This record gives sequence, C-alpha cells and structure tokens, in this order.
Amino acid sequence: MGLEADCTVRYGKESSAGKAKLEEKELIFRGDFRLKVPLADITKADVKGGALTIAWKGGQARLDLGAAAVKWADKIKNPRGLLDKLGVKPGARVAVIGLDDADFLAQVRQRTEAVTVGQAGRGTDLVLVAMKARGDLQRLGTLRRALQPAGAIWVIWPKGVPALREDDVRAAGPSAGLVDVKVVSFSQTLSGLKMVIPRALRG
Repeated sequence: MGLEADCTVRYGKESSAGKAKLEEKELIFRGDFRLKVPLADITKADVKGGALTIAWKGGQARLDLGAAAVKWADKIKNPRGLLDKLGVKPGARVAVIGLDDADFLAQVRQRTEAVTVGQAGRGTDLVLVAMKARGDLQRLGTLRRALQPAGAIWVIWPKGVPALREDDVRAAGPSAGLVDVKVVSFSQTLSGLKMVIPRALRG
C-alpha cells in the first residue's frame, strides 16, 4: 500500500506524535510507543473529523491523519487482492507456467478466459512463471519474446531458498532485455518480481 504520515496517535491512556505506515499486511506506528497491527485483525476503521479510529482484538487507537484519514480507512476496509496486485485484468492474455496451484489458476480463469498453462504464446499480456534455481532464469529471454510490448513477466520463487534469491532474479533482467519494477508477496512461501520491457525497446 505504501502510505505513511506524520501524525499523533492516541492508544489507551497514551498519546504520542510519530510516524504511521500502512503497509501491505499491517499498520505500524513509531513514536513514544510503538504499534504493529495486522490488517486482518482490524474490526473497525471509522473516520470522524480527520481522525481514523481503528479497533482490533488488542485494543483501539485513534490516528489524527487529517484529510488523509478517509483514504487510509478505504485501504484498510478494501485491501487489494492478489490478482489486482499482479495486474491480471479482465480479458488479458495470461500464461501460467510451473505454478502448481489449482485454486490460484481457478481465480485467474474467473478474471479472464484467455489463459494458457505451461507455455506463453506470442502476444501474451502477462506471464506468471515459477522458478526454483538460477538456471531457470535463462528462460526469461524466450518468455520476453512472447510478450506484447507493454506486457509483463512475474517471476515467482520460494522465499528464503539460497538456490534462487531476489538479487539473482533482478540481475537476470537486463541480459534478457527486461527491467524489474515491482515486488509482491505472492503467498506465505513465495515471492514475486515483476519485469517489463523498457519503453525505449518496445518499438
């Protein structure tokens, strides 16, 4: 989500100025005291007079965010789903390669009917490819040639596995004519890095 603000937070009997951050999975505040609240635990997010009040099983807090309070509340109440983070749009031509996840594949097919599994045809809008080792990155050049100019490749790899690290994935982009633009947590065990063709090379 990437929202942050300098604000005053009241939590119980304490009140402090500090910095609040609204991240993908949690709201964090650092001041004279600290809070870290998982978004999944928040049961209330109400706005009144520029103040955002949140409640969760651990208590209740008020953040004086001013005009930004409404936006923060909306982000908390309506978190983006995985398909939105990946940019899977209705009607998009999507290739899913090496991802053994029937539930995820079903979700993609609910969003768009133009889905291929195991390979990417020419003119593909979005490639989602699972990789497990550095040697797998050699496939990026071939996958790039299947993309339509404004398309993207998501490389998905296991978290915390030395055989393939985020730095390895990033480093493989330029030699394949790609640049990395975004990282997501695909799941509790998988990370994802988005790669696109640089605008200067899109013809």
